[in-house]
Amino acid sequence: MTHRVFSYGTLRQADVQSALYGRAVPTVADTLPGFRLDWVEITDAAVIATSGSDRHPILRPGAAHDAVEGASLELTDDELAATDAYEVDDYVRTPVVLASGLDAWAYLAADET
Repeated sequence: MTHRVFSYGTLRQADVQSALYGRAVPTVADTLPGFRLDWVEITDAAVIATSGSDRHPILRPGAAHDAVEGASLELTDDELAATDAYEVDDYVRTPVVLASGLDAWAYLAADET
């Protein structure tokens, strides 16, 4: 099965994709309306090593006029599971509808759900 994931941060990085999926994942530019970006400090050493940063963007609900630019990635079941393992407890995978009208998963701030 194929899963669409909206990425607005490190999942778009070639080195992160290589580490998680063993391949470059094609991305298609898209936007997530009604959300805004915030930042979270990452403390998981493996995630910091993979991404190269201890500060990652995180999605929070915003006003109707807010929107976050990003890209959708098409992932397999195993790749989605690898993504779930990579995202720390600050994030929760949630279904969203992108500006293109496509359904996708997005990792939102867990303290907002």
